[in-house]
Amino acid sequence: MVESSAGGPELDAFEPTHVVPPGGLPSWSAPEPERTAPRLDPLLPVALTELRGDWARVVCANGWATWVDGRLLLGLPHPPGSGELRPGEDPRPLLAELQAALAEYRELLDRLAEGAVTVEEFARRAGGLRIGAVVDGTEAWLFRPAQRRWYHCDGRRLRPHAVADGES
Repeated sequence: MVESSAGGPELDAFEPTHVVPPGGLPSWSAPEPERTAPRLDPLLPVALTELRGDWARVVCANGWATWVDGRLLLGLPHPPGSGELRPGEDPRPLLAELQAALAEYRELLDRLAEGAVTVEEFARRAGGLRIGAVVDGTEAWLFRPAQRRWYHCDGRRLRPHAVADGES
């Protein structure tokens, strides 16, 4: 991505990843509720460039970038075979987070089994640990605790799937 003469981002070759839902979508100049920007037109093609929790930064074909509620974007299908991962779609960083959390939990279990920690100590140290992964062939559903969000991975890209309610 390069900066345009107007100071806004432009894509070298715009390739939409999503469209705006049929009712249009409010947008914001920053991922802050008080920083409103113009509403996006219904079914406008956009390219997702960044995710921050439920906030999604999208770029339009004319190079204009804005923030929207990423949960409301409609994903576009992409032809299979492209091994190229787009920004925010690479599942490997999230898999590394899950692997580290699982290793931490395994270490705690080992220490409990060896008698190196008490049940109370185990409960205290594991109390805030959250891990979620379901893998079924080429499909995976992965949980990112910091965002309380599930993601779906089809082997080619990682996409936001659902927000966890409460502390479940």
